[in-house]
Amino acid sequence: MNNRTYNFQVRDKIFDCGTHVMAIVNVNGDSFWVPSRHSVDDVLFAVEKCVREGAEIVDFGAQSTRPNAPMISALEEMTTIVPAIECVRKEFGDVLISVDTFYADVAQAVIDVGADMINDVSMLSDSAMAQIVAQNDVAVCVMHNRRKSKNPDLFFDKEIGLLSAVSKLEKAGVKQNKVLLDGGIGFNLSHDEDWALLEGYDKLMDMLEPYPFLLGTSRKSMFGGDVSARLSATLDSTALAVKKGVLFVRVHDVKENVALINCYK
Repeated sequence: MNNRTYNFQVRDKIFDCGTHVMAIVNVNGDSFWVPSRHSVDDVLFAVEKCVREGAEIVDFGAQSTRPNAPMISALEEMTTIVPAIECVRKEFGDVLISVDTFYADVAQAVIDVGADMINDVSMLSDSAMAQIVAQNDVAVCVMHNRRKSKNPDLFFDKEIGLLSAVSKLEKAGVKQNKVLLDGGIGFNLSHDEDWALLEGYDKLMDMLEPYPFLLGTSRKSMFGGDVSARLSATLDSTALAVKKGVLFVRVHDVKENVALINCYK
């Protein structure tokens, strides 16, 4: 077992060691895993279930980032996600809320109604994002996206991309203990690269010390077959995350992943 320790803070909670579960709740009709799709009307039931099953952060998204998914505008995303976050915060005052968005305007809007963390899969492509995070003193997760990269070296590309994002956050005034990184499984040039990244995730973590990492493999296409049959492979990757000292796994199936993680305690 890995003994990596951190000081990652979301609102008033410190995550210092072990592997924790971030639950996926999609407030849209376009997620690749149908059971994760929720409307504003039923999002409270989804959150209650995630928390009851052991999720420590709930990550909400209104835009699908699967390959070739149509992009929605900031206004469309805001119209969908803000009412959902407002509703959840009123009902669940203690739940740690993350919002998956790469639009700075959306980030500010969801922070205004109670979001504690921004999950940006674009490496801060919106130039205002770092400033929004800093001004509001919220946590942020930055993911590396290699889908359009021309760099032949997978790990070097990841290192320089994430270091660049960290530098932007640092210059904006974001505290080091508010930053979480994501290597970007599923956002690479091929499934072979996804597998190489998964197997060498600790190598990437060593490159970016002292920042903690999140692993997002849940039911992704790298595992092959139908999406409904990918839970077992997802759990195998979660076991790997525990062994490597990954601080968070972002998953659809909270109960099963929490149970597996608890087996290692």
